[in-house]
Amino acid sequence: MVDFIRVQQAHQQAVDSVFAQQEVICAITTAMVAALQVGKKVLWCGNGGSAAEAQHMSAELMVRYVMNRRPLASIALTTDTSLLTAHSNDFEFESIFARQIEALGQSGDLLMAMSTSGHSANILQAVQQAKRQGLTTVALTGQAPNPLAQIADWAICIDSTTTARIQEAHTLVNHLICEGLDAQFNLA
Repeated sequence: MVDFIRVQQAHQQAVDSVFAQQEVICAITTAMVAALQVGKKVLWCGNGGSAAEAQHMSAELMVRYVMNRRPLASIALTTDTSLLTAHSNDFEFESIFARQIEALGQSGDLLMAMSTSGHSANILQAVQQAKRQGLTTVALTGQAPNPLAQIADWAICIDSTTTARIQEAHTLVNHLICEGLDAQFNLA
């Protein structure tokens, strides 16, 4: 049987950790707005559920979140199956996102790197490559300290060790960022 009380308490702890970092979330949103206003783009990467979140968030920027506004340049590096399988076959999985950033990333772009553990080698390599190319880097992770949080320009670390709760909190963070984007780019 599902222990609803335990899940609710764990979820609330994760959500509380999001709102405790509201200044960082606002700073990330401001940086994203600034990049998008000058024609830069947002790149997203993650594995598993975080890959799905990357795709989800890229769609929120390109299409819309709540308000009708102009499309915002955004690419999920997790969606091209031919590229992903060719790279994994010909090279190694650890550089799968770094390679795409090398090709697509430009100074002033922003990388949103998601890893519930903060230890994923391919996400760490992506952030390192992004930094070499002058991208602003944002990490969404689980509990700190972790390597990803330590190397990114900004990090949102969720106070949980449960993957599902961390992923739920990452969606909340990303939706809060979208609230800010909608406010800045509203066509109404």
